[in-house]
Amino acid sequence: MNNRRVVITGMGIWSCIGTSKDEVLESLRIGRSGIGREDIRLGYGYQSDLTGIVPDPDLKPLLHRRLRTGMSQEAEYSYMAAREAFAQALVDEKFLAEREVGIIFGNDSSAKPVIEAEKLMSEKRDSALLGSGLIFQSMNSTVNMNLSSIFGLRGINFTVSAACASGSHSVGLGFLMIKQGLQDVVLCGGAQEVNHFSMFTFDALGAFSKRMSEPERASRPFDRDRDGLIPSGGAAALVLEEYESAIRRGAPILAEVTGYGFSSNGGGISQPSDDGSVIAMKRALDSANLSPEDIDYINAHATSTPQGDMFEAMALDRLFHGTHALVSSTKGMTGHECWMAGASEIVYSVLMMQNDFVAPNVNFENPDQYSEKLNIAAETTPCRLNNVISNSFGFGGTNSAIVLQQVKDK
Repeated sequence: MNNRRVVITGMGIWSCIGTSKDEVLESLRIGRSGIGREDIRLGYGYQSDLTGIVPDPDLKPLLHRRLRTGMSQEAEYSYMAAREAFAQALVDEKFLAEREVGIIFGNDSSAKPVIEAEKLMSEKRDSALLGSGLIFQSMNSTVNMNLSSIFGLRGINFTVSAACASGSHSVGLGFLMIKQGLQDVVLCGGAQEVNHFSMFTFDALGAFSKRMSEPERASRPFDRDRDGLIPSGGAAALVLEEYESAIRRGAPILAEVTGYGFSSNGGGISQPSDDGSVIAMKRALDSANLSPEDIDYINAHATSTPQGDMFEAMALDRLFHGTHALVSSTKGMTGHECWMAGASEIVYSVLMMQNDFVAPNVNFENPDQYSEKLNIAAETTPCRLNNVISNSFGFGGTNSAIVLQQVKDK
């Protein structure tokens, strides 16, 4: 059973650089940023008002009000991404009624409904006035609960709460479920709310860029002059499927997931580690039966923070020194999509694989002593990508790496 192959048959995306795969592909090609400013943040007390600008979807024509009531902002984003992913994978209502489809999504918080509920309680002093929707909006499992109900999913169903590696771990766990024969199809992904309630505690760390006069130039992964990350979000969804199942029903095969690696740093709660990063990447390569020399592109986690980028650059140099692998972080365009990032960056990587290019590490103008050792693609670079590794690292020392491969003999 452990030799079962796992492929991606559908992808969906709702992000600051596009609300469809076609829009996102164009942004990746030209290095278009989705970062801007939100006026309410400074007045609310933020140190920085920079954020990824993610449009709110209009779900009224798509879902009955009863279904919308329990949906948080990130659940709404996820519904739109899942619709797109299922459509590409040729998964319709009949398929969902006849087959057991699982769902594993990464989501690590749902702040807005919690704060809104507290405000109502403080004002009204009566929980009966809260209504039923806020409980389903406020739980970390809000995405899974809503999507499993809306689409009638009857397979594995749980949420991965693993900081900024949540989306990546969700794909890794879906991969293991299918590889081990426990499921044939799993909807995986990651989601992150972008409202101003969601990130003020993160802003308190002083981790956000203050380059507010130049929003599109503020996120600078690996650049010597980086001064912090930009919070962002949205949702990404991927349909993972057992290879023979996809072949039998004529589903499109976009890429193969061949490796998943993980580790925990075991150090300070916000301290990155090159050791932990190396272990996760090596474990992913080993599970894919690949060596560092086989990798053509690394979608780096690099968020544009001084410490995080430094430790990842150290890890990449340790593992890939002397190889041909190109490196870029798409967060220069998207900002840090947090709980969503590990899943969205797999979508971005597959789009690059399908279209034979590496997206640019935008705003990379001056390397530092660590990033100068890397083969960073500062511009859009045409190339064939046979094997790709995508990194995600998070608070608490959680690390995840996913290996993607062009599908052979399809």
